[in-house]
Amino acid sequence: MSKNKKGVTMLNKLLAVAAIAALAHAVSPADAARVKASCSGDNLSKTETMIENMADGEGKIAAQKEIAAAQDALLSGRAGVCAAHLSKAMHAGTVR
Repeated sequence: MSKNKKGVTMLNKLLAVAAIAALAHAVSPADAARVKASCSGDNLSKTETMIENMADGEGKIAAQKEIAAAQDALLSGRAGVCAAHLSKAMHAGTVR
């Protein structure tokens, strides 16, 4: 197996583990009290509007990156990953 093939295989495995972890996190009972973001066009739009109204700074930049990652995941059919990024984007403005 070539070195490049091993790298691609490892990356695919890491992405699969990350998706499973995001899904497990989204359905864990400990998070029942927290607001969860389902990955939909409507929720993406609402979150984008919220981010546009944020004060400029590191939180806004981080939220914009998370929205971009959420959109990419949604277009790739990875709803669990999308929801994880969307949730991070929603909470980016609250972390200082």
